[in-house]
Amino acid sequence: MKIAIVAVSRLGRGPEAELVSTYVERATAAGRALGLGPVEVIEVESRKPGKAAEAEALLPHLKDAQVIACDEHGTALASRAFAADIARLRDQGARKLAFAIGGADGLDAQILNTSARKLAFGPQTWPHALARVMLAEQIYRAVTILAGGPYHRD
Repeated sequence: MKIAIVAVSRLGRGPEAELVSTYVERATAAGRALGLGPVEVIEVESRKPGKAAEAEALLPHLKDAQVIACDEHGTALASRAFAADIARLRDQGARKLAFAIGGADGLDAQILNTSARKLAFGPQTWPHALARVMLAEQIYRAVTILAGGPYHRD
């Protein structure tokens, strides 16, 4: 199952981009044997301001995917539960899993209402660059949990 992080805006070349790249590469390498991956990051820019315009830019990349919307009003999951969700989707035959991250104002209702799940990173508000890092790390952590690796400790 392919996994995509589809996010509004570009990270550039800062430390956050480096961390996302590292975790995506690790998850792709470790996930091959599990039928997970490749993991990719798709960054989109909207031509107009606002959530509706951002949704327009995101939607083509969410087509034919199980979509998990990253949203502050979603459910925060423990790492093992997050890994179990990914495994369940894979085992049910999903070919692509896409995590959607909106812009500064969040995701448009069109994406929120059609997503399979809404995922929160806890009750705090996080900058979008850090949300991307945390998501990439959790995807890598999920892969290592499913592989039985030592990375995750309870």
